Amino acid sequence: MAGILDLLNSDTGKAIISGVAGSTGQDTSKTSSVLTMALPVLMKAMQRNASTEQGAEGLMGALNKHDGGILDNLGDLFNGGVNTDVVQDGSKILNHVLGNKQQGVEKVIGQKAGMDSGAVADILKTAAPILMGVLGQQKRQSNVSSAGDLSGLLSGLLGGNSTQKEQSFLEQILDADGDGSIVDDVAGMILGNANNSQQKSGGLLGGLLGGIFGKK
Repeated sequence: MAGILDLLNSDTGKAIISGVAGSTGQDTSKTSSVLTMALPVLMKAMQRNASTEQGAEGLMGALNKHDGGILDNLGDLFNGGVNTDVVQDGSKILNHVLGNKQQGVEKVIGQKAGMDSGAVADILKTAAPILMGVLGQQKRQSNVSSAGDLSGLLSGLLGGNSTQKEQSFLEQILDADGDGSIVDDVAGMILGNANNSQQKSGGLLGGLLGGIFGKK
């Protein structure tokens, strides 16, 4: 199964990045960096939420509504700017997935991407329904019907062979409390593993390094 970061490197992913950047009035390169960091974080949060029966049922229900149809008309979606219904849906998704961690996550990602946290929020509100569409499409294609199947789907899209350090990276961002102190920890983790990134080709951390520092 292709990972979520593989999607961003595909033609569809490039169209999503370009469309989100244009709709939010942000730089395409910085938007790419934000999405490269944010999408795995959102998926890790979903995986955490889905670890309970109630959380899994809630996510399954949401993915039944977001069946991937949004991906069929990306040109129309971004033409003239994303409509308010999509942005409002994105806001609800972020609130549900991240809860009281949302501002902290946006602040950390903004500082790493060199962007105001408000701009990060705008990007995520636009991108969240698209991410749900991707997950809904994968759910349908993989015939996911149970909490266990759902966990496997999320794990596969995150990178099933990701290391503990990569998982810790995502957990650290999710545990951000908004005071900014986590930024140095996260930066240190990324930079500290930069020399080992070649050994992690295809891994989540390698993908994050590529997105943030422009490595191929």
